[in-house]
Amino acid sequence: MIGSKIAEARKQLNLSQAELAQRLFISPQAVGKWERGESIPDLITFNRLAKILGVDLNYFSQDFASASNIIQPETASSARMPEPNELVNFSGSNLPDSDFAGVTAHKRKFKGSALRGSDFSKADLSGSSFIASDLREANFNGANLTDCTFSALDLRDGTFNKTILTRTEFSKSSLDRVKFTDARLIDAKLTKADLKTTIFDNCVFEGVDFKYSDLSGVCFDGQTFNSVKFHNAALTGASFKGATLMNVSFRAQYALTNKYYRLLKTIHFDGAVMDKLTYAALKGVGVDLSGVSTI
Repeated sequence: MIGSKIAEARKQLNLSQAELAQRLFISPQAVGKWERGESIPDLITFNRLAKILGVDLNYFSQDFASASNIIQPETASSARMPEPNELVNFSGSNLPDSDFAGVTAHKRKFKGSALRGSDFSKADLSGSSFIASDLREANFNGANLTDCTFSALDLRDGTFNKTILTRTEFSKSSLDRVKFTDARLIDAKLTKADLKTTIFDNCVFEGVDFKYSDLSGVCFDGQTFNSVKFHNAALTGASFKGATLMNVSFRAQYALTNKYYRLLKTIHFDGAVMDKLTYAALKGVGVDLSGVSTI
Protein backbone atom coordinates (compact mmCIF):
# COMPACT_ATOMS: atom_id res chain seq x y z
CA MET A 1 0.00 0.00 0.00
CA ILE A 2 2.77 2.43 0.91
CA GLY A 3 4.68 1.45 -2.21
CA SER A 4 1.77 2.14 -4.50
CA LYS A 5 1.23 5.55 -2.87
CA ILE A 6 4.88 6.46 -3.40
CA ALA A 7 4.63 5.40 -7.05
CA GLU A 8 1.38 7.34 -7.57
CA ALA A 9 2.74 10.59 -6.13
CA ARG A 10 6.03 10.18 -7.99
CA LYS A 11 4.27 9.70 -11.34
CA GLN A 12 2.04 12.72 -10.75
CA LEU A 13 5.22 14.80 -10.59
CA ASN A 14 6.66 13.06 -13.67
CA LEU A 15 9.63 11.85 -11.66
CA SER A 16 11.47 8.67 -12.55
CA GLN A 17 12.63 6.30 -9.83
CA ALA A 18 16.19 7.41 -10.55
CA GLU A 19 15.30 11.11 -10.19
CA LEU A 20 13.51 10.52 -6.89
CA ALA A 21 16.44 8.43 -5.64
CA GLN A 22 18.88 11.21 -6.52
CA ARG A 23 16.95 13.75 -4.47
CA LEU A 24 16.87 11.33 -1.53
CA PHE A 25 20.59 10.47 -1.84
CA ILE A 26 19.77 6.77 -2.12
CA SER A 27 19.97 4.18 -4.89
CA PRO A 28 17.21 3.72 -7.53
CA GLN A 29 17.03 0.08 -6.42
CA ALA A 30 15.84 1.22 -2.98
CA VAL A 31 12.95 3.18 -4.53
CA GLY A 32 12.06 0.15 -6.63
CA LYS A 33 11.93 -2.02 -3.51
CA TRP A 34 9.58 0.43 -1.80
CA GLU A 35 7.20 0.54 -4.74
CA ARG A 36 7.18 -3.26 -5.02
CA GLY A 37 6.42 -3.55 -1.32
CA GLU A 38 9.70 -5.32 -0.54
CA SER A 39 10.78 -2.70 2.01
CA ILE A 40 9.67 0.65 3.42
CA PRO A 41 11.55 3.90 4.11
CA ASP A 42 12.74 4.70 7.61
CA LEU A 43 11.18 7.61 9.49
CA ILE A 44 13.81 10.17 8.47
CA THR A 45 13.43 9.22 4.82
CA PHE A 46 9.62 9.36 5.08
CA ASN A 47 9.87 13.00 6.18
CA ARG A 48 12.18 13.87 3.31
CA LEU A 49 10.03 11.87 0.86
CA ALA A 50 6.88 13.72 1.88
CA LYS A 51 8.62 17.06 1.33
CA ILE A 52 9.87 16.10 -2.14
CA LEU A 53 6.49 14.72 -3.22
CA GLY A 54 4.65 17.68 -1.69
CA VAL A 55 2.36 15.54 0.47
CA ASP A 56 1.46 15.37 4.14
CA LEU A 57 2.76 12.36 6.05
CA ASN A 58 -0.87 11.29 6.45
CA TYR A 59 -0.90 10.62 2.70
CA PHE A 60 1.00 7.39 3.37
CA SER A 61 -1.67 6.10 5.75
CA GLN A 62 -4.32 3.61 4.64
CA ASP A 63 -7.17 6.12 5.11
CA PHE A 64 -5.73 8.64 2.65
CA ALA A 65 -7.16 7.52 -0.66
CA SER A 66 -5.07 9.18 -3.38
CA ALA A 67 -2.42 11.70 -4.28
CA SER A 68 -4.93 14.20 -5.63
CA ASN A 69 -4.29 16.42 -2.62
CA ILE A 70 -0.68 17.09 -3.55
CA ILE A 71 0.33 20.21 -1.63
CA GLN A 72 3.42 21.83 -3.17
CA PRO A 73 6.13 19.63 -4.62
CA GLU A 74 9.68 20.52 -3.80
CA THR A 75 11.38 21.94 -6.87
CA ALA A 76 14.46 20.31 -8.32
CA SER A 77 16.55 23.37 -7.56
CA SER A 78 15.59 23.41 -3.89
CA ALA A 79 16.16 19.66 -3.68
CA ARG A 80 19.75 20.14 -4.79
CA MET A 81 20.35 22.78 -2.12
CA PRO A 82 19.13 21.31 1.19
CA GLU A 83 18.84 23.52 4.24
CA PRO A 84 21.78 23.56 6.70
CA ASN A 85 22.14 20.20 8.48
CA GLU A 86 19.34 18.61 6.43
CA LEU A 87 20.37 15.07 5.46
CA VAL A 88 23.81 15.76 6.92
CA ASN A 89 23.45 14.75 10.54
CA PHE A 90 22.15 11.20 10.98
CA SER A 91 23.30 11.00 14.60
CA GLY A 92 21.11 8.94 16.89
CA SER A 93 19.31 7.38 13.93
CA ASN A 94 17.88 3.86 14.00
CA LEU A 95 18.83 2.65 10.52
CA PRO A 96 19.72 -1.06 10.60
CA ASP A 97 19.88 -2.81 7.21
CA SER A 98 19.56 0.52 5.38
CA ASP A 99 20.38 0.78 1.68
CA PHE A 100 22.97 3.52 1.04
CA ALA A 101 24.54 1.68 -1.91
CA GLY A 102 25.92 4.01 -4.58
CA VAL A 103 24.94 7.26 -2.87
CA THR A 104 27.08 10.39 -2.87
CA ALA A 105 27.03 11.68 0.67
CA HIS A 106 29.99 13.85 1.69
CA LYS A 107 30.65 14.93 5.27
CA ARG A 108 27.71 13.07 6.79
CA LYS A 109 27.62 12.49 10.54
CA PHE A 110 26.64 9.17 12.12
CA LYS A 111 27.11 9.44 15.89
CA GLY A 112 25.38 6.96 18.17
CA SER A 113 23.57 5.47 15.16
CA ALA A 114 22.25 1.93 14.71
CA LEU A 115 23.53 0.87 11.29
CA ARG A 116 23.99 -2.87 11.66
CA GLY A 117 23.90 -4.66 8.31
CA SER A 118 23.63 -1.45 6.29
CA ASP A 119 24.86 -1.39 2.70
CA PHE A 120 27.30 1.41 1.83
CA SER A 121 28.78 -0.40 -1.17
CA LYS A 122 30.16 1.89 -3.91
CA ALA A 123 28.98 4.95 -1.96
CA ASP A 124 31.08 8.13 -1.90
CA LEU A 125 31.19 9.04 1.79
CA SER A 126 34.24 11.32 1.67
CA GLY A 127 34.73 13.31 4.87
CA SER A 128 32.00 11.50 6.80
CA SER A 129 32.30 10.49 10.46
CA PHE A 130 31.03 7.37 12.21
CA ILE A 131 31.34 7.67 15.99
CA ALA A 132 30.08 5.37 18.78
CA SER A 133 27.77 3.58 16.36
CA ASP A 134 26.77 -0.01 15.65
CA LEU A 135 28.24 -0.94 12.26
CA ARG A 136 28.29 -4.70 12.65
CA GLU A 137 28.08 -6.55 9.32
CA ALA A 138 28.11 -3.26 7.37
CA ASN A 139 29.14 -3.47 3.72
CA PHE A 140 31.66 -0.84 2.52
CA ASN A 141 32.77 -2.76 -0.57
CA GLY A 142 33.97 -0.40 -3.32
CA ALA A 143 33.12 2.67 -1.24
CA ASN A 144 35.13 5.89 -1.24
CA LEU A 145 36.04 6.54 2.40
CA THR A 146 38.58 9.30 1.83
CA ASP A 147 39.06 11.44 4.97
CA CYS A 148 36.44 9.43 6.88
CA THR A 149 36.62 8.87 10.65
CA PHE A 150 35.57 5.63 12.37
CA SER A 151 35.88 5.99 16.15
CA ALA A 152 34.67 4.00 19.17
CA LEU A 153 32.65 1.66 16.95
CA ASP A 154 31.59 -1.94 16.75
CA LEU A 155 32.57 -2.93 13.20
CA ARG A 156 32.46 -6.69 13.68
CA ASP A 157 32.06 -8.72 10.48
CA GLY A 158 32.14 -5.63 8.26
CA THR A 159 33.61 -5.84 4.75
CA PHE A 160 35.96 -3.46 2.91
CA ASN A 161 36.60 -5.03 -0.51
CA LYS A 162 38.36 -2.76 -3.02
CA THR A 163 37.53 0.17 -0.75
CA ILE A 164 39.26 3.54 -1.11
CA LEU A 165 40.91 4.21 2.24
CA THR A 166 42.88 7.43 1.83
CA ARG A 167 43.52 9.30 5.10
CA THR A 168 40.80 7.14 6.65
CA GLU A 169 41.03 6.82 10.43
CA PHE A 170 39.96 3.86 12.55
CA SER A 171 40.48 4.36 16.29
CA LYS A 172 39.42 2.79 19.57
CA SER A 173 37.19 0.33 17.73
CA SER A 174 36.52 -3.37 17.53
CA LEU A 175 37.28 -4.78 14.09
CA ASP A 176 36.67 -8.44 14.92
CA ARG A 177 36.51 -10.51 11.72
CA VAL A 178 36.43 -7.37 9.56
CA LYS A 179 37.71 -8.15 6.05
CA PHE A 180 39.96 -5.77 4.10
CA THR A 181 40.50 -7.36 0.67
CA ASP A 182 42.21 -5.87 -2.39
CA ALA A 183 42.22 -2.54 -0.56
CA ARG A 184 44.79 0.26 -0.81
CA LEU A 185 45.32 2.10 2.48
CA ILE A 186 47.09 5.42 1.93
CA ASP A 187 48.07 7.64 4.90
CA ALA A 188 45.38 5.83 6.90
CA LYS A 189 45.41 5.37 10.68
CA LEU A 190 44.39 2.24 12.57
CA THR A 191 45.26 3.30 16.09
CA LYS A 192 44.24 1.94 19.49
CA ALA A 193 42.12 -0.64 17.65
CA ASP A 194 41.51 -4.33 18.33
CA LEU A 195 42.69 -6.00 15.11
CA LYS A 196 43.51 -9.48 16.42
CA THR A 197 40.94 -11.22 14.21
CA THR A 198 40.89 -8.66 11.39
CA ILE A 199 41.58 -10.14 7.94
CA PHE A 200 43.90 -8.31 5.52
CA ASP A 201 44.11 -9.98 2.12
CA ASN A 202 46.08 -8.66 -0.88
CA CYS A 203 46.26 -5.13 0.54
CA VAL A 204 48.76 -2.33 -0.03
CA PHE A 205 49.72 -0.12 2.93
CA GLU A 206 51.33 3.28 2.23
CA GLY A 207 52.02 5.70 5.06
CA VAL A 208 49.74 3.75 7.42
CA ASP A 209 49.99 4.19 11.21
CA PHE A 210 49.13 1.19 13.43
CA LYS A 211 50.18 2.89 16.67
CA TYR A 212 48.92 1.24 19.90
CA SER A 213 46.78 -1.31 18.04
CA ASP A 214 46.59 -5.01 18.90
CA LEU A 215 47.74 -7.01 15.88
CA SER A 216 48.61 -10.21 17.72
CA GLY A 217 48.54 -13.16 15.34
CA VAL A 218 47.43 -11.10 12.31
CA CYS A 219 48.49 -12.44 8.90
CA PHE A 220 50.04 -9.92 6.50
CA ASP A 221 51.62 -12.55 4.27
CA GLY A 222 52.48 -11.44 0.73
CA GLN A 223 51.31 -7.84 1.20
CA THR A 224 53.12 -4.56 0.56
CA PHE A 225 54.14 -2.00 3.19
CA ASN A 226 55.72 1.37 2.43
CA SER A 227 56.48 3.96 5.14
CA VAL A 228 54.32 2.14 7.68
CA LYS A 229 54.58 2.58 11.47
CA PHE A 230 53.91 -0.17 14.01
CA HIS A 231 54.86 1.94 17.01
CA ASN A 232 53.89 0.39 20.36
CA ALA A 233 51.67 -2.09 18.54
CA ALA A 234 51.05 -5.57 19.92
CA LEU A 235 52.46 -7.89 17.24
CA THR A 236 52.97 -11.18 19.06
CA GLY A 237 52.91 -13.98 16.50
CA ALA A 238 52.07 -11.68 13.57
CA SER A 239 53.15 -12.94 10.15
CA PHE A 240 54.78 -11.04 7.28
CA LYS A 241 55.86 -14.08 5.25
CA GLY A 242 56.60 -13.16 1.64
CA ALA A 243 55.69 -9.52 2.31
CA THR A 244 57.50 -6.47 0.92
CA LEU A 245 58.56 -3.94 3.57
CA MET A 246 60.05 -0.57 2.65
CA ASN A 247 60.86 2.02 5.33
CA VAL A 248 58.77 0.18 7.94
CA SER A 249 59.24 0.99 11.62
CA PHE A 250 58.57 -1.40 14.51
CA ARG A 251 59.87 0.88 17.22
CA ALA A 252 58.48 1.51 20.67
CA GLN A 253 57.51 5.13 21.18
CA TYR A 254 60.08 5.84 23.87
CA ALA A 255 62.61 3.09 24.65
CA LEU A 256 62.82 -0.54 23.63
CA THR A 257 62.14 -2.67 26.69
CA ASN A 258 63.08 -6.32 27.13
CA LYS A 259 59.39 -7.16 26.73
CA TYR A 260 59.23 -5.37 23.38
CA TYR A 261 62.42 -7.10 22.23
CA ARG A 262 60.82 -10.47 22.98
CA LEU A 263 57.62 -9.45 21.19
CA LEU A 264 59.48 -8.52 18.00
CA LYS A 265 61.22 -11.90 17.97
CA THR A 266 57.86 -13.70 17.68
CA ILE A 267 57.06 -12.06 14.31
CA HIS A 268 57.47 -14.29 11.24
CA PHE A 269 59.33 -12.77 8.26
CA ASP A 270 60.19 -15.89 6.22
CA GLY A 271 60.51 -15.04 2.52
CA ALA A 272 59.97 -11.30 3.08
CA VAL A 273 61.77 -8.63 1.06
CA MET A 274 62.99 -5.49 2.86
CA ASP A 275 64.96 -2.34 2.19
CA LYS A 276 68.32 -2.32 3.94
CA LEU A 277 67.35 0.16 6.66
CA THR A 278 64.27 -1.81 7.74
CA TYR A 279 66.38 -4.97 7.70
CA ALA A 280 69.10 -3.37 9.83
CA ALA A 281 66.64 -2.01 12.39
CA LEU A 282 65.07 -5.44 12.94
CA LYS A 283 68.38 -7.29 12.82
CA GLY A 284 69.78 -4.91 15.41
CA VAL A 285 67.21 -5.96 18.00
CA GLY A 286 67.78 -9.67 17.45
CA VAL A 287 64.92 -10.58 15.10
CA ASP A 288 65.57 -13.74 13.07
CA LEU A 289 65.82 -12.60 9.44
CA SER A 290 67.55 -15.67 8.04
CA GLY A 291 64.85 -16.14 5.39
CA VAL A 292 64.69 -12.46 4.39
CA SER A 293 66.25 -10.82 1.32
CA THR A 294 67.10 -7.13 0.90
CA ILE A 295 66.72 -4.68 -1.95
